Amino acid sequence: MQFNPMSPEFRRDPYPFYAELRREAPVHRSDFGLWLISRYDDVVFTLKRHDLFSSTAMNMNVHDKPTRTVINTDPPVHTRMRNIVNRAFTPKMVADMEPRIREVTRELLDAVIERGEMDFVRDFAVPLPVTIIAEILGVDASRRDDFKRWSSASVGMAPVGDERRDMQEFFAYFEEAIAERRRPRGDLISIVVQASEGEEPLTADEVLAFTGLLLIAGNETTTNLLGNAVYHLLRNPDQLQIAREDPSIIPNVVEEALRFDSPVQFLFRRTTQDVDVAGVTIPAGSEVSPIYASANRDGRRFPDPDRFDVRRNAQGHVAFGHGVHFCLGAPLARLEARVALEEVLGRLAGIELKGADEPERLNSLFLRGFASLPLAFEPATAPV
Repeated sequence: MQFNPMSPEFRRDPYPFYAELRREAPVHRSDFGLWLISRYDDVVFTLKRHDLFSSTAMNMNVHDKPTRTVINTDPPVHTRMRNIVNRAFTPKMVADMEPRIREVTRELLDAVIERGEMDFVRDFAVPLPVTIIAEILGVDASRRDDFKRWSSASVGMAPVGDERRDMQEFFAYFEEAIAERRRPRGDLISIVVQASEGEEPLTADEVLAFTGLLLIAGNETTTNLLGNAVYHLLRNPDQLQIAREDPSIIPNVVEEALRFDSPVQFLFRRTTQDVDVAGVTIPAGSEVSPIYASANRDGRRFPDPDRFDVRRNAQGHVAFGHGVHFCLGAPLARLEARVALEEVLGRLAGIELKGADEPERLNSLFLRGFASLPLAFEPATAPV
């Protein structure tokens, strides 16, 4: 089996490959040495046992130097770093964001509703989470196009030749923002900066990496979640009708979209010793990829896994990871997606895909979503 996540065929539909992995080689060494783990129970084991599968395989560089942050450290370092962000990402903070999220959502729909068409990604799914995370960080939300460009560069989606320039702009902007927070403003950057002055201070590069990671994590997953959810609702009109007739089911729509077409398909770990997984010994020091999206389509855990079913109990999916590295922004992403779908389904009628039968996918190694999702619609004049 050849694993090539950048091939057009794989980007269009990776799920037959994952199914073959689960069936024929649930622990598989790819042609370039990466060990692929595809079954639900094995993926959960990999994510839960940070003592055996280290997150140091996740590289993050600042000014071309490897830098520690929550995504590429293990306890106890990870615990200390995560506690910094937990001071701001409290359940109350997230819940209190709902009125502002709904306000931004309505503003974005107001801007396109009379046109009867939009690029759902460009006009809605990108600006909503970028605006919200910018406000939480305390930076100028009007620069959201720059933030998205820099975020794309950080995850390897910048046009060839532009990545270095984009990252230099990114670092310059946030270094200035961090310097200004030496006098706290009460935003998330201020919290990180103040934490850098404690008994175990973060280095300047760690503060910068921390801030950048929060920007990236605060928009990439939600953008792709929104695009994937709308796409699969439109591809499954019976499920769309269920969601329209019973808006109370929308939180479940969000969970099924996360399970069915996970925005983050896989990430990376490194074994700290020889480890046996499903009867296969993975040597110490090996690069390992637990495939979240494959685990979420494992019929051993989710019956009839290739059916998009908004009434399904998708509890236990691993779209946000598992264990100590469970996505700290998951409650915010879920809230943004719920509010967005409530407003989109409540205000737009007759929604349909425009143009190509298969919209343009992201050119990304591990993220799954759309670069463009053209829609046509009509303003809803009555409950739909």
